[in-house]
Amino acid sequence: MSHHQQYVGTRDPRISDAAVERGRRAYELDRSHVFHSWSAQRKFDPMTVLDADGSWIWDGEGRPLLDLSGQLVFTNIGHKHPRVVQAIQEQAATLPTIAPQHVNDARSEAARLITERLPESIQHVFFTNAGAESNDHAVRMARLHTGRHKILSSYLSYHGATRLTSNLTGSLRRVGSDQAIDGVVHFHPAYTYRSAFGSENDEQESERALAHLRDTIELEGPSTVAAVILEAVPGTAGIFMPPPGYMAGVAELCREHGIVLIMDEVMVGFGRVGEWFGHQLAGISPDIVTFAKGVNSGYVPLGGVAMSGEIYESFAETPYPGGLTYSGHPLACAAAVATINAMEEESMVENARRIGEEILGPRLREIAEKHPSVGEVRGAGAFWAVELVKDQETRERLAPMGQAAPVMGRMMAEAKSRGLLMFTAENRFHLCPPLNISDDDLRFGLDVLDEVLRLADEEVAGG
Repeated sequence: MSHHQQYVGTRDPRISDAAVERGRRAYELDRSHVFHSWSAQRKFDPMTVLDADGSWIWDGEGRPLLDLSGQLVFTNIGHKHPRVVQAIQEQAATLPTIAPQHVNDARSEAARLITERLPESIQHVFFTNAGAESNDHAVRMARLHTGRHKILSSYLSYHGATRLTSNLTGSLRRVGSDQAIDGVVHFHPAYTYRSAFGSENDEQESERALAHLRDTIELEGPSTVAAVILEAVPGTAGIFMPPPGYMAGVAELCREHGIVLIMDEVMVGFGRVGEWFGHQLAGISPDIVTFAKGVNSGYVPLGGVAMSGEIYESFAETPYPGGLTYSGHPLACAAAVATINAMEEESMVENARRIGEEILGPRLREIAEKHPSVGEVRGAGAFWAVELVKDQETRERLAPMGQAAPVMGRMMAEAKSRGLLMFTAENRFHLCPPLNISDDDLRFGLDVLDEVLRLADEEVAGG
């Protein structure tokens, strides 16, 4: 048992009475003045967080929770890593901010470290503040580079919440914003468990999904398509792994028709799936890679667009018509430098691969065998989904697409009472621990998940 596990369900002595009182005051002010994303404001009851360290956070009453949510899947190196905290402090004392047109060493070194981990063809980075901005600018670059307008994006994807990236998004989260006027065309992704093509295995799914994408390109007119944008591993929409051969086939289709291939690595970049970038699982070289989140574990907002030499050359002599006031902010880039170096020196990417192969994968498959409510477990590295169903044979979701069954809320509440925080999406739990989580803490979290799934089993049994 780790030090923090022993205080689960009770006030941890590290949290003082004064801290709890500050948290209560913060909650009052939040409810009075803060507008929250993706929420009906009066119905929302947010959890207060008083402290965070490593793989743990402490709620408003000082109770520890093992954080397997990654927050919004960004704390790849956990909370309060001392090297990153120190780097931010030192940068703040040296050069806390500077306009993007001026050189600063934090930004330059961050760009070097990022491109070193990408294909040789990618040597330049345009820095943004978030993943949505990264995808927005990637599309702009692709359109200017090709002189074409249409962007192909898959259903069951998530690319951001600006107007354009909402329309790029293929999941139902786009519906409140999507007016179908931004030149985006959606196609069905390769998703074997919920195949749109009646596939019975990965080989069929890859072949049929590629045939469908080829048809889509041809019917839209290849000369009108600027880019295909895909998540390297679709995250928010389900953590479903592209079947073998699919990504390579997409890359070949793009080369054949002069289409830019944009890999959205916002969620899985920087080690999440046991490789520095998710597209490395497929062995492909995209034209553009977008990133954010894990680049500095979310300590300071940062994103980016890493581009091939061909894309770069379109703007080598002609100005790029876009920019951001905080592009490559020194505090964010200093945090990125410290994060990447810590990940390298502490072998976090390799550890993510190991825990996926040795702990998460095997244990989740055991859990799936035990629970009639579990339809499928899937993932890689430190990025896994547990999909819940009413019937394992028909694969009927625990709740209709775009909705969450009430039992999900009850399971989350019980998990919290047992010291576990998870990421939920529709009928799924997503397990996204820090890449450097201890084996003991990870096994503790999986034990809690195993226990709370009985609530879903009871729901399924009750019809």
